[in-house]
This record gives sequence, C-alpha cells and structure tokens, in this order.
Amino acid sequence: MGQNKIYIIGHKQPDTDSICSVIGYAELRNRAEPGKYIPARCGEVSPETQFALETFNVEAPVYVASVEPTVSDIPLDTRSVRQDVPTIDVAALMDTYDMRNMPITDENNTLVGLVSEYGLARAYVRKNPREQLSLVPMPLETLARILDAQIVVPAHEMLQEGRVYTVIDALHVTLSRMTPNDIAIVGDNEPAQLALISAGVAALIIAEGAPVGERVITAARARGASILVTTLDAFSVGKMISLSLPASMIMETDIPMVRMEDSLEYAKSVVSNSKFRTACVVGDGQQHIGLISRTTLMQDVQKSVILLDHNEYSQAVDGIEQADILEIIDHHRLGAISTLKPVRFLNDPVGSTSTIVTNKFIEACVEPTPSTAGLLLSGILSDTMVMKLSTTTPADIRAVDYLAEITGVDPAEFGPELIRKGMDLDALPKEELLTRDMKRYNLFGKSIMVSQVMASSFAFAETHADEIRTELEHLRTTLGVDCFFALFTNVFANASDLFAAGDEACIAKLDLRDQPVRLEGVMSRKKDFIPKFGQMFRQL
Repeated sequence: MGQNKIYIIGHKQPDTDSICSVIGYAELRNRAEPGKYIPARCGEVSPETQFALETFNVEAPVYVASVEPTVSDIPLDTRSVRQDVPTIDVAALMDTYDMRNMPITDENNTLVGLVSEYGLARAYVRKNPREQLSLVPMPLETLARILDAQIVVPAHEMLQEGRVYTVIDALHVTLSRMTPNDIAIVGDNEPAQLALISAGVAALIIAEGAPVGERVITAARARGASILVTTLDAFSVGKMISLSLPASMIMETDIPMVRMEDSLEYAKSVVSNSKFRTACVVGDGQQHIGLISRTTLMQDVQKSVILLDHNEYSQAVDGIEQADILEIIDHHRLGAISTLKPVRFLNDPVGSTSTIVTNKFIEACVEPTPSTAGLLLSGILSDTMVMKLSTTTPADIRAVDYLAEITGVDPAEFGPELIRKGMDLDALPKEELLTRDMKRYNLFGKSIMVSQVMASSFAFAETHADEIRTELEHLRTTLGVDCFFALFTNVFANASDLFAAGDEACIAKLDLRDQPVRLEGVMSRKKDFIPKFGQMFRQL
C-alpha cells in the first residue's frame, strides 16, 4: 500500500452492493484527485458480483486483508553497496550519509550481509598486529585511488591476491619470502627498489613521495612490475591497504530481516531485538529493498480509509482500530464504530449504498462512466432484490432509472439474471454457503451472526434442513457467537425460512425449536429480521 492513498472499502464477506459502491465512490472522488482513492475489498468476490464485474468489464477492487500499518507504509533508506566494494569506500559512504549500518548485496541485488560501525571497529581493532598484511585481487587503479598514488609504471591492470611487505631493514629476508603476486612498500632506497623488482615483485609502492629513478622505471617495465608513488608513509600505506579489503570480508551475515507486508509492530520487535538496532527489508529471493531503523519506526503511521456499506467493528476490515477513518457511508443501523476525531458520516435509510453513491454523482453534477453506472445499477438491484424488498425506497427507483439511461440496460431483464447468478446453491459446500454473506451484530449483550442466502424457492432449505442445522451449530462454536441465524430468502415468494443455532434456553424463548421457521414478509436482514428479533433479544 502506498503512502497518501485513501482506501475505500466495504465489509467482510462483501456482497454486490459493497463491491460496486466502493468502485463507484472511488471513481467519483478520483475525478477531483486522480489516483488518490483506491477501491478495496476485504473478502472474496461472490459469483453474483463476478457476473456484474464481467458484464461491465471492470476489475475487482484490490484485496486488503488488514489496514494495520505495515512496513510498506513507511519511507525506506534504499542505499546499499556491492560486496566487492573496498571497505574504506563503504565506511566513507556511511559517514557521508550518516548511516550506522550499510546493507551489502551481490551482483543480483540479493542481500548477503551488513557492514556496521561496530563491525568495522571490531574488524580492525581486534586485528592481530602480527598477522601478515595481504591484498585481495584488485584493479591497479583502485589501489592507486585508495593510496592517493600516482601510477608510474602500469604493468598490471589487475593485482592478484598476495602478501604485502614493508621493506625497511633485512631486505634479504623479504626477498627470500616473496612470490610473483606479492607487493612491497619501500622508501627512498634505489638499491632496495631494484632488488625487489629483480626478485619478481608484482608491484612496488614507493612511500613518502620518494623519487623514482630512470633505472628503476626501466627495470620495472622489463620485469613487468607496477610502480606506484604515494605521499603516505609506510605505516599509512599498510593501514590503507588493510582498509582496501572488500566488504564481503568484514560484513556480518546474521542480518535481521522483514518484508514489506509485515506489520510495523512486528518490525519494531525485530529492530529492538537486533544488535544492529536495524532491519533490512527484503522481497522474493531475499532481494534487497531498503533499511529501517528505530528512528524510522518512531513515525506515527496510519492508513487512511473510507468505510462503505457498514459502520460496525465486527464487520470491518482487520486492523480498523489502527486506521484513520475519514468518512463512513452506509444504509444500515447505527453500529459501534467510534473515532478520535470528527468524520463525515452519511447514513441514509435507502435500499443500497450504491443508491447513495449514485445520488452523490448527481449532486456533484458528474456523470459516472457507463461501466461504473452498470456496477452501481447492479448494486441497487442486488440489495433490493430487483426492487422487491421492503427496504426499496423512491430514491432507489430514481437511481435505477438514472443509471439505466446511462448504461442502456433494462433493469427488469438484467436484474433477475444477476440474482440467479448468486443462487447456484448446490455447487457450494454448506460452510461456504452460510458464511459468504454473514454479518455480526451485538444486540443487548448477545453476540449474533446472521447469514442470508438468496434462493428461487424453498426447496433447497427443506431438502437440506438437517445439514444446515448441523453446520450452523458448528459455525456458532467456531466463531464464538451466542446465536447463529441463517435466512434462506425466497426472492419470488416474499418470505424467508429461518434456521438458528444457540443454547437451548435461547432457542426455546425465541420459539425456534422446530426449524426451519417460515417468516412471511421477511426479505431484508436489516429492515425485517433484525428489528423484529432485536426486540425479542431485549426481553431475554
């Protein structure tokens, strides 16, 4: 998720109205601020909704499992260094950018290690003074740059791995040990310079800016020995060569790592428990993405969201308690969501949220695109059962007429076809059937789950009654609710069959021992069922 984006999102187990209204409202808001508003969902798309999306050639909203802040919501330091870069250059970069740790990568940008200030100090302070100074394979130009030296004789473009000798006294001892890959540091001593070249040294480093005679240059060219001249003294040359080791030789590999999708709470724990007080952010294949530190994580980060088609925590996307809610648009009863600051809250008792969004287009004098108009039409027809539910209002009818004119779609033909797409009940497992459109309510101290299944007859509910009751009890236990109700609504008979699972006392007081119970005139969960049974729960 990107920063400065606002996610418009519906409820869990989203129905057609939830999906279509977020797409419509995102289009409206993006007319004024292009790209800022992202239509989102926190559940799977139903067959009915998929039919609407395909009919009007629109992609489903982006799936968002949680709006809890993640690593992707904070700025990252994306700097890194290749593992073959000399340590002195790594240290210089860390100093330039005030970095306590530097990620090290290979040629494919795969994270392989971390160079830290502590690691640098330990690598050089603990170095055994008796340890033989050596050089790793390195271009001659790189060594000259590190030593701030002038190349007098460029006999080799690349120096190989070899030992480094500082020739002060006992020249004969040094000569007896040297190999063709070794390097010698020498001062203003032409006989020693010539002797070392004659012995086959790979390169001669002449310290303290000492002069280089023609005889030495001629001999070096003849024997294939490189010559560098630097103003540094012999000790400093040795120190700088020591610092020329590649990052791969001093980096640490026990790197704390997090991913972009990890929560900030998890990232904070990783950073706090790390000796580096830092964590590297990686992607697939451990590709380096960036670096986070305690300073980075001190920022107050919240995802900005607009909630549509619900206003209850129990129905909202996970992590909503940590989000910045900017606006709520709904047509259901008032729920329990509270905010720390004032927000826009539009709750209109119409048949669908898509009706409210359509009215917002009209009020803004903005016409939705034909595809969005088609989805908003789908949302209204779905939530009102093609204008048959008792929740249907004159505002819904006006919105349908307005959208039908834009799309050229006949609601009387398209509506029943849309509804039938969501009624292939035999194709779904009972658990999925009972959970794809369910909502949680808290009524007078009781936790209630209400599922609604739309059907073209009562036959399915009657035939599968035993299986439905068994699955309801299983779901009630699994979800930890006091009562689980399932409405099998016959869209052509203006009635619903009710199944219920709960403790014996509750079921008895609600007079629901014999199931299913036929509820005439009950078509809407929010307008017909909840008001009636809410009063009964008040008396329990």
